[in-house]
Amino acid sequence: MSRVCQITGKKAIVGNYVSHSNIKTKRTFKPNLHTKKFFVPELNDWVVLKVSAKAMRTMNKNGVWNSILEADKKGVL
Repeated sequence: MSRVCQITGKKAIVGNYVSHSNIKTKRTFKPNLHTKKFFVPELNDWVVLKVSAKAMRTMNKNGVWNSILEADKKGVL
């Protein structure tokens, strides 16, 4: 399974390590992903999602079900 947030769509991006002598080598910045189990009262069931830390904060604010619907509307989920 790829390292992509199922709610926000965040994924790894590419950048550079920069040394003291300004030599640049490639590196990746990976999102802060967690596999979490959420209870959805509208479905009366548990849902397992791979989400970033920012997505968890968004889900706390807007609700799990609304976040899932929004992600589906955007085509991320």
